[in-house]
Amino acid sequence: MRNARAVSAGGVVHRSHDGRIEIALVHRRQPRLWALPKGTPDAGETLMETAVRETREETGLEVEVEEALDSISYAFIRGQTRFHKTVHFFLMRPVGGSPDDHDHEFDEARWVQLEEALALLTHATERSVVDRAAMLLSERERAATA
Repeated sequence: MRNARAVSAGGVVHRSHDGRIEIALVHRRQPRLWALPKGTPDAGETLMETAVRETREETGLEVEVEEALDSISYAFIRGQTRFHKTVHFFLMRPVGGSPDDHDHEFDEARWVQLEEALALLTHATERSVVDRAAMLLSERERAATA
């Protein structure tokens, strides 16, 4: 079996709604998947540019990067190749757009309360990224009220 490396980038888009944190998630019915928006860089694109573009395409939201968040790594097999993939995530805030304008890759994009997002996400590695985002947002809130 051949080995290869793959890289993607995406985002944890957050907003405050009725005093609660919401996260933008994407959903596919078949195969069933709840995920954070992410994708593969185009030629010449930085990871941050990829994260912004993929988030816009998959969620319909225009976003602004606040800071680098976390990376996850995993392996998968496609054909006769074992891929070792790293996905770099950025903390983002929406500056426009609508989840109604997401692309065809997913059946749905929507805002989900933080606790529900953690329960819905298909992959534990992405839950850990959202946990990290929640920690950062909580730290920011404490600092702002101190």
